[in-house]
Amino acid sequence: MVKSKGDVLFNILVYVIIFTVGLICLIPVLFVISASVTPYSELLKNGGFVLIPRKFTNVAYVEMLADGALSHAMWVTVKLTVIATALNLVVTLMLAYPLSRHSMPLSGAMMKIVMFCMLFDAGIVPTYLIVRKTGLINTLWAMIVPTLVSAYNLVIMKAFFEGLPEELFEAARIDGANEFRILWHLILPMALPIILTIGMYYAVDHWNCYLLSIYYITKDQLKPLQVILRRLLDASRNAADQELVPTETLKMAAVCYATAPIIVVYPFIQKYFVKGTLAGAVKG
Repeated sequence: MVKSKGDVLFNILVYVIIFTVGLICLIPVLFVISASVTPYSELLKNGGFVLIPRKFTNVAYVEMLADGALSHAMWVTVKLTVIATALNLVVTLMLAYPLSRHSMPLSGAMMKIVMFCMLFDAGIVPTYLIVRKTGLINTLWAMIVPTLVSAYNLVIMKAFFEGLPEELFEAARIDGANEFRILWHLILPMALPIILTIGMYYAVDHWNCYLLSIYYITKDQLKPLQVILRRLLDASRNAADQELVPTETLKMAAVCYATAPIIVVYPFIQKYFVKGTLAGAVKG
C-alpha cells in the first residue's frame, strides 16, 4: 500500500513528537545519574549541569552505604512493600469482584460508601487515634492497615470485572462452579493485567512511604528507607566535610538508590501495566 505525502508527513510529525517527549523525560534521569557520579568540582565547572560525566566518583554512594541503618531501612521497606502489596491486592480483589456483581444485595449502597470515602478523608488526627487505640503504634502494621484498600484502585478493578462478558459467568454456573471457583479458575487468569497494574500502584505507594512512618513509627529499627535517606541528607547539610561529599551530590545518589528497585522491576510488568490501565479505564 502506497502512502500519500500527507500520511508520510503525519508519521514524521508523530515520530518527532514521540522523540521530543522521550528526550524531555530522559534528560532529568540522565542528569540525576550523572550528578551522583560526577565529582563536585567537575559539576561546578559545568555550571552544575552534566548529562554525560567525563570523570567518575563513587564517594556519595560509599558515604550512603557506610551507614548501616540504610541497609536495614532498605530491608524494612522491601518487607513492607511485599507484605502490604499482597494484602492490598487480596482485599481489593475480594471487594471489587462481589461489588461488580449487581445481583449482590446492597452492592449499590456499598459503592456509594466507597465513593464517599474516595471524596472525603477522615483526617490525620482521627486516624492516628484509631491506630493508637488498636495498639499498632511502632509496628509494621501501622503503615499497612490504614492504607489497606484504596477506593480509587477498587473502582478501577471493579470496572474491569464489570467489563467481562456475562456469558462467561453463566457458562461457569451451568457447569456447576460456585462463585469462589469462578473467581479462582476463570477470573484471576483473565485479570492478571489489572492485578499487576493495581499492584504496581500499591507497591510504589508503599515503597515511598514517608508520612505514615513519621506519624506512627518512633523506633529507628522500623523506619523505612525514605525516612533514613531524609535523615542522612539532613545530617550531610550540617557536616563539616561538604567539600568531600556535597549535599546535592548525596541527594542525587539517594534518588538513584531509592528508585533503582522500582526501575528494575517495571520493565518486566510494563506490557501488563499498559494493558491493565486501558482495561480498567473503559467499561464494555
